[in-house]
Amino acid sequence: MIKTKLISLLILLSACASARADQIDFSDGWSEQRFSLFSSNEFEPNGETLHIRSDGTVSMFWSRLPPALWDSTQAVWDWEVISSVPPTDLTVKGGDDRNLSVYFVFMPEASLPKPQAKLTDLLGNTRARVLMYIWGGDHRRGEILPTPYLNELGRSLILQPASTGQARERVNLTTDFQRAFGTGPTRLIGIAVSADSDDTNTKIEARISNMRIEKVP
Repeated sequence: MIKTKLISLLILLSACASARADQIDFSDGWSEQRFSLFSSNEFEPNGETLHIRSDGTVSMFWSRLPPALWDSTQAVWDWEVISSVPPTDLTVKGGDDRNLSVYFVFMPEASLPKPQAKLTDLLGNTRARVLMYIWGGDHRRGEILPTPYLNELGRSLILQPASTGQARERVNLTTDFQRAFGTGPTRLIGIAVSADSDDTNTKIEARISNMRIEKVP
């Protein structure tokens, strides 16, 4: 009986050692990436919650990840949209407004740019791949779409169509990357959050909270 309990304990400890979950703090190491001097969202980080307001604007809030998280395989978060843009076609350049996008940026370790590189440098690197989870658009949950700006470097995966409400998401980055790009992921080196209302000149009010990046065998 004691031997059986000891074996069970060792199995449990082994599973805990191989699985890892890291909570994202939006107040630590995140910065805004603007695409225009005159267009900027309002990002208000408060620890594990990020409040976002967009008023006919677009910009991104992003962070590079430490090497300890580069082999993460899953992510989980809560999000809520209080004020929504209308449904749009997310494959059309200049007409692809969406409430929220969560970007996961992957790149081979040997191709990493310098630590001071901007997000635009990463998104313009031909070795990068960007998996975007979307709340917005006139599309069905689970659809994978080409992006009008990143071409073969990025794919959009719809989680929620344009609407208000709240939801909890859990995504398998490895599986979704394989579906989107037809190959296994490289290293997860960065995360970004964006809101986009400039094409429809409307307003977004939203939040993301309780985001965890996990390595699950």
